Amino acid sequence: MSSRITWQVSDTAPVTVVRLRGPLDLGTMRPVHRVLDRALAAQPDALVVDLEEVTVRDRLALSVFAATARRAAEWPAVPVVLCAPPPAAARWLAESTTCRVVPVSRDCAEATRVAGAAAAPRLQARLEPVAEACRRARELVVDACTRWNLPEAAGPAAVVLSELVGNVVRHAGTPMQVTLTLRRPYLHLAVVDGSRAAARPAGADLRAEGGRGLLLVRELAQRWGSVPAGQGKAVWAMVAGT
Repeated sequence: MSSRITWQVSDTAPVTVVRLRGPLDLGTMRPVHRVLDRALAAQPDALVVDLEEVTVRDRLALSVFAATARRAAEWPAVPVVLCAPPPAAARWLAESTTCRVVPVSRDCAEATRVAGAAAAPRLQARLEPVAEACRRARELVVDACTRWNLPEAAGPAAVVLSELVGNVVRHAGTPMQVTLTLRRPYLHLAVVDGSRAAARPAGADLRAEGGRGLLLVRELAQRWGSVPAGQGKAVWAMVAGT
């Protein structure tokens, strides 16, 4: 019996659909996790995973979808919906914690509607690695918080995004994409650059002139992190919106 799983990714629409085909078990869940990560790296409005042609050999492998949904909720802050699971898989999903994290629809059309309806408002900008980028980042936060009526988030979010952008300017030195997404109760901030080096806070040397930007991010954000994204990385943070 083949242990190979294949996939087809349709990403021409705002909602990306990944159609899986073949056996899902503890061995094939790893490539599934990778392909779903790659789909999220393109920052779609939402992600649908079609399970119609999947044979689930090990119910524990279904946890890959909950892990993907949790990752997507942090960055790129998009909903994930499963659709058309075979009867046995549908029953196992209903009995597991996965359904608490990932909604399940009967078919791909319904899942696309559900995912699209759950998509969050966004603002995006492409910035060059110059000092002026930090000022532009603060302007984007003011624009977003005015548009989405988040006056209390404007101050801390402006500092956080400015520091994330400044980190790219100082260390990565590549063009970057900045994304602000509203998924209440949080304002999600993300900066994708062209460097694979993970962002890490510097040591707390109080005599140093710089290097404390990510420490400040850690203090002001509810959560933050750095994950691979395409040929570079995404550094994201969640700031309370209300």
